[in-house]
Amino acid sequence: MEPDLLEGKTSVAPESPDSTKRRQIMDGAREVFLSHGFDAASMGVIARTSGVSKGTLYVYFDSKQCLFETIVREEFAAQAQVVFSLDPVDHDVEAVLTRLGRGYVNFLCQPRAISVLRTVISISERMPEIGKKFYETGPAMGIATLCRYLESQVAAGTLVIEDCEVAAAQFLDSCRATIFRPMLLNAGDGPTDERRNHVVGIAVRTFLAAYRRVSTI
Repeated sequence: MEPDLLEGKTSVAPESPDSTKRRQIMDGAREVFLSHGFDAASMGVIARTSGVSKGTLYVYFDSKQCLFETIVREEFAAQAQVVFSLDPVDHDVEAVLTRLGRGYVNFLCQPRAISVLRTVISISERMPEIGKKFYETGPAMGIATLCRYLESQVAAGTLVIEDCEVAAAQFLDSCRATIFRPMLLNAGDGPTDERRNHVVGIAVRTFLAAYRRVSTI
């Protein structure tokens, strides 16, 4: 939610001129990258779309690659903070995983997220450092966060898991089964909310069937 949309909010600190200009450049660059792709997006076009001079653009970002990496990192980090906000003392694993799964799939199904992923894939062979940074700050971070939550549940005796990292990755992969790949490859329309919830529900039940501690009493 945008701070200035909060009724009665009067203590929001204004952005500095530098941060405002940087945001202006990133907004323009995001528009260019999504509409032209990485290769066709020149720094000149980005500068014009952002409403700044090319010299000003280079003051903030020394290359197109640096600018793209920053946009991707911020785009996915902001979503991860919300989607992967997991409380280790919340032992209602079914509810936690359901919220996580739905949020994760809803984020992946956003057209902008799909476009960014396609762009990363298209250039990662030529620029493996971009693919590596994207993986480390996106998918790997999500797996690690869920892994830590699962470890806390194992310690609490709620779950029995041999390898929490594998279990975390398996769960996230299960949530996007039949949903993500067709969208990534433009193989059809996006899934309905009902379909997304159905797939996530199966992923949660499958996970709990495999890892929930069974009482012997």
